[in-house]
Amino acid sequence: MPLTINETQFTLKDGRTAILRSPRYEDIEGLLEYLYITAGETEFVLRYPEECGKYTYEGEKAIIDRFNASDREAMILCIVDGVIAGVCDIRASTNIKTRHRAAVAIAQRRDFWNLGIGTKMFEELIRIAESLDDVIQMELEVIEGNDRARHLYEKMGFRIAGIHPNAIRLKNGTLLNVYLMIKELKR
Repeated sequence: MPLTINETQFTLKDGRTAILRSPRYEDIEGLLEYLYITAGETEFVLRYPEECGKYTYEGEKAIIDRFNASDREAMILCIVDGVIAGVCDIRASTNIKTRHRAAVAIAQRRDFWNLGIGTKMFEELIRIAESLDDVIQMELEVIEGNDRARHLYEKMGFRIAGIHPNAIRLKNGTLLNVYLMIKELKR
């Protein structure tokens, strides 16, 4: 059965209403804009704005189809005032030896930081992971210096389990480590 996310509303810290739900075709233009905007707002996203040209309407449509049909993957959008404020996803492995692991990723537009969106999205990701009987570990990566994200991940129960030295190289030549963080689910 697909892991589609029914539309749920919650109130942001500033009083506005936000919606969490699975992506739809009508979101594609907003997703393309979101990818471009988030790529330019911080060094902690794995793409620069000029790399966003590879993302197309058809490509995003295929991604939406894949996520919305999967019983092991889900994408969640957070929409505020008709704008995609954040996107997260979970991808539980399908291989026999790694079915116990689920990778998660999250990003938000800067103008929606510190409103409670990241926490709500993580609560939903954890709920999904816990609904998959064989998943006992959630995993993510965080780039060195992304203290805001690391704080959120630690608040949600993740801990550093490893390091990938010099995994990121910025345009100015700066090398940054990437930390693997895990959350073990209580079963």
